[in-house]
Amino acid sequence: MGMIKKICYAGAIICSIIYIMWRGLFTLPLAQSVPEVIYGLFLWLSEILSITTAFVLIWNKKTFKEPLKPNIISTDIFPDVDILIATHNESVSLLYKTINACTFLKYPDKHKVHIYLCDDKNRPEMKMLAEKFKIDYISLAANRHAKAGNFNHALQHSKSPLIATFDADMIPYSDFLMTTVPYFFKRYAALARKKVGFVQTPQSFYNEDIFQHNLYADHVIPNEQDFFSREVNVLNSRHNSAVYTGSNTLFLRTAIEEAGGFPTNTLTEDFQLGAQINSCGYDSISTTEPMASGLTPTDAENIFKQRTRWARGMIQSMKNLHLLSNKGLSWPQKIIYLNGYLYWWSFLGRLLFIFAPILFALFDFRVVNTNFWLLLIFWIPGYGLLTFVKHDLSGNITNQRWGEIQELFFAPYLILPVILETIGIKNNQFKVTKKNGTSNKKDVLYAIPHIIILLLTLVSLIRFNYGKFGSEILYGSVITFWLLNNLINAFFAVLLLIGKPRQTAQTFYVSGVVKISGTEFYNETEICYLTESKIRVKVPSEVVLVPEECYQIVIMTSRYTAHVRAHLDKQYETNDLLMDIEAIDEKNNRQLLQILHDGFNKQLPLERNQWLTTFDLLFDNINRRLRILNRIGKGRGK
Repeated sequence: MGMIKKICYAGAIICSIIYIMWRGLFTLPLAQSVPEVIYGLFLWLSEILSITTAFVLIWNKKTFKEPLKPNIISTDIFPDVDILIATHNESVSLLYKTINACTFLKYPDKHKVHIYLCDDKNRPEMKMLAEKFKIDYISLAANRHAKAGNFNHALQHSKSPLIATFDADMIPYSDFLMTTVPYFFKRYAALARKKVGFVQTPQSFYNEDIFQHNLYADHVIPNEQDFFSREVNVLNSRHNSAVYTGSNTLFLRTAIEEAGGFPTNTLTEDFQLGAQINSCGYDSISTTEPMASGLTPTDAENIFKQRTRWARGMIQSMKNLHLLSNKGLSWPQKIIYLNGYLYWWSFLGRLLFIFAPILFALFDFRVVNTNFWLLLIFWIPGYGLLTFVKHDLSGNITNQRWGEIQELFFAPYLILPVILETIGIKNNQFKVTKKNGTSNKKDVLYAIPHIIILLLTLVSLIRFNYGKFGSEILYGSVITFWLLNNLINAFFAVLLLIGKPRQTAQTFYVSGVVKISGTEFYNETEICYLTESKIRVKVPSEVVLVPEECYQIVIMTSRYTAHVRAHLDKQYETNDLLMDIEAIDEKNNRQLLQILHDGFNKQLPLERNQWLTTFDLLFDNINRRLRILNRIGKGRGK
């Protein structure tokens, strides 16, 4: 790191500490009403929390060293591996893709890979599916302990020294085992000085999340979970405390056994099991490259239910772990886990930051007692430097603005569950998150709190600045800046819940070629995109297909070949062809699924487009939605 950056980092820490001390000693509204004192105190504590989490990220980033990666040599002995796929109420079609991918996993001796479909509802159709793929089926009736109980039961019916866990919708890439198993070789443990308990590969998704889709940002921003999976959790590896995130993970069986199995006293058995394995003296590693992709929820109802479960589960797990007094965890590990717990309180802080200027502008409710010049002197240096540092630390995945938008989006629906769980009002009912929900009119109802915040912020901005001139505008500029910042975030949160129509199938970019038979044209041609039922290809201008004809198409990539039947759906002016496709038999259908799912979906970005600002995206959203409204208006006029 260059000298200028070092000065900025040091300055951010020093100025932030000075600011927090000044806020606590001189700006709390102790002479105001009791509600103002309480609000002011909580706002100050929220600022401490925000700055503390930033400091933890700085510490984690600056102490990070790239972990040693294992090398495979010809004499390495690959042990037996059990693949556990958990299912509760998911469809056969969803499990088909996951099991199919597991059968394509590369391994020196495929007989050592044992695939288990772990069904906790004892469904006949799941047993038939397992028989079709010639894998093991483990049924469990009347399971009381959700996925944890399901996996604990499966452990009793399997015996390999290594265990991989996958959710029903998480489709592994063929390189998963060859990437993760070498971390457990004795040679690697000796070189890296690690006793590896589990290896976590990033959570990855092949469909657009609600942020990418509803904000027309599927080519602009990565998945909302990427920052934790591919950045924060990788940094956690430096302190041997990578978090187990529930899927795409390879375990040492003895590590699970020493930790007491999958915990059943929490909604987040994944996080707690990982921490318990760490407390038994095992290290955990998180890799940077995705090795499986699944479905992320796309509707408001299910994404809020998912995050509520995570929040409640984290609070339950922290109580179960007795974190601060847990002698099995090092202090760096405790700091990382405590920071993960405090994250769920950041949503309360976001609401406090939102309403503080609103209450001041509308009701003269004063929660900070200072004057304009002192605020500039103590706030601007720390805020500016810390913003720079956060931007530098976030890399190409996210930035401070996106963090604030995401916090505000979730905040109204997470605060009450977090508070209730903290004071002991529990909800231990586990529900599998539905991943196939679609944006609908009901999502707009979830926008009501965000719309209220947006309107209050707008009214406050007008009310606060109405009738001000000259120096009054200057002295009120901090409040104005605060309100404008919140207005932008609130507007994005509302747009997120007023989504655009969702396409019927996720498209995939496939690096490969096709051959179309049944015509004079039988040369290789480029694939534009592919789904399970459609393909779009580029063809020469002289090629004309007949809509009623059935054509034979061969889809070829470097690894797979699929023969499909095709009918012309549409021929574009650019001479691209959109065709409906269907595999000619099950063998080719399995090949087609591998063409789609054996690797990250390159239709979606892994990095944020740094040339496109938040304001660019905001104006683009406004323009797109105005055009849609205009088309609807014209349609009704007809």
